[in-house]
Amino acid sequence: MFDNILVPTDGSDCAQAAVGYAEDLATRYEARVHALCVADPRTLENAPQSDQIKQERAETAERTCNELSESGVEVEQAVRTDIPHKAILRYATEQDIDLVVMGTHGRTGVERYLLGSVTEKVVRLSNVPVLTVKAKDDGEITYPYTDILVPTDGSEGAEAAIGPAVDIASTYDARIHALSVIDTMAMGTDVGSGAILDALEESAQSAVETIEEQATQASVTAVETAIQHGYPYRAIRSYVEEHDIDLVVMGTHGRSGIERYLLGSVAEKTVRTSPVPVMTVRQPE
Repeated sequence: MFDNILVPTDGSDCAQAAVGYAEDLATRYEARVHALCVADPRTLENAPQSDQIKQERAETAERTCNELSESGVEVEQAVRTDIPHKAILRYATEQDIDLVVMGTHGRTGVERYLLGSVTEKVVRLSNVPVLTVKAKDDGEITYPYTDILVPTDGSEGAEAAIGPAVDIASTYDARIHALSVIDTMAMGTDVGSGAILDALEESAQSAVETIEEQATQASVTAVETAIQHGYPYRAIRSYVEEHDIDLVVMGTHGRSGIERYLLGSVAEKTVRTSPVPVMTVRQPE
């Protein structure tokens, strides 16, 4: 599934954390890793040291490639001058990238809930899955994966994540956790009982069973399903912490036009607040 993995890097701690996750995936999938450094022309335009900045970007890409090569991973180095998120998305298209692995820049307090602007734009606009990783000082390394959570609401957008999640679980011999959260708060006060709640629970059960069926067909031997009530992103985070989840794989809900620039709110909040890496997968257009 993953033959070409892109790691945009600027040499920061966040980027270095992403390199480790990309290396592990590349080793498992026998994939090539592309290390991309981008020089932003907006910072070069009036900078007397623009040549030095470009040289530093090239050295960062080369250093990353050397690190990956030492572990036996096939690598490719690239340096581009462009608006960073545009360069990343363009490179992903041109090089048939299957997965982008990026660091986030959240730390503590308010900043913990803010993605780096480049990462946020790539997550929102990428046509291929994006794995977002926090810096090493924000959490422990969670690979190799043993427990993978797939949140679902039964929509086509959510179901786009099932294939990649099942493939990773099969590759790592990991357990799949299928979780559907019934957001009763959003449905009004009359949803707590009766036919409406029954319909929501039936839909949630069908959603997790779909994941279970696909996982079983792919010979994933360990599958757990759960249905919970509450605020979805909070329930997802609690489930992650309570079940020692290593990776969350979930769909985004953007389709076309202006919606393309908006993540489903649950996916957006999960990416921002999850204590473990999150892979977001867009439904094919």
